[in-house]
Amino acid sequence: MKNIEIGKLGEEKAIEFLKKKGYKIVDRNYRTKIGEIDIVAQRRKEIIFIEVKTRSSNDFGLPQEAINEKKLRKMERVAFIYLNSKKINLPFKFEILSIIKTGDNFNFEIIHL
Repeated sequence: MKNIEIGKLGEEKAIEFLKKKGYKIVDRNYRTKIGEIDIVAQRRKEIIFIEVKTRSSNDFGLPQEAINEKKLRKMERVAFIYLNSKKINLPFKFEILSIIKTGDNFNFEIIHL
């Protein structure tokens, strides 16, 4: 499988996983000129901006290790644009959903930022 295919499959599996965990998916692949947020969800009365990282091995490190400070700052700016454009006034936070695909199995880890 190519990286793009693994990424798309990972996002589909992420949606299933998050719904089972009680997240309501509000938006997907929200794009601005600055960047993109993979998933915008709501859980209880909180908005959660989620970056999904999927890998098929640990050869290049854990999925979450691909998120650096620059990416986090970009996510924050995109999140503020999202909240302002949708006129949402709720508490919010950021998470990384780390997915490792081994064969047909998917291992999920939510990292709270």
